[in-house]
Amino acid sequence: MSQFNRFALATVLATAAFIASGGLRAAEQAVAAEEAAATAGTETSIPFANRSGIRDWQAVDDDKLYIQDAQRKWYLATLATPAPDLSFATNIGFETKGVDRLDKFGVVVVGGTRYPLKSLVNSGPPPKKK
Repeated sequence: MSQFNRFALATVLATAAFIASGGLRAAEQAVAAEEAAATAGTETSIPFANRSGIRDWQAVDDDKLYIQDAQRKWYLATLATPAPDLSFATNIGFETKGVDRLDKFGVVVVGGTRYPLKSLVNSGPPPKKK
């Protein structure tokens, strides 16, 4: 067998092993994690917040909550003042100040009380609950 044929066979076998082991999916996940890390912590906004732009939310404590948009990206919202009922709320509202985009100038409504946002930054998903 010639040296070229050995090289070609080795390349094909290595590619097959890479694909069989989930290497493509792992590479995609690594790229997605790298992109998320690059944008984490930067002020941002959630478009179309008034029209199904917000998919989910999860309270962390009295002044922080994670918000997931329709594309399943996560954001960390920090309130300007603590909302004592946030951790126990089953529903909340978002006010966007005229534009259909939630940003650091928006408001979170919990139990009829309005709490202005201090910041809204890109984030990874919320930590798992113990």
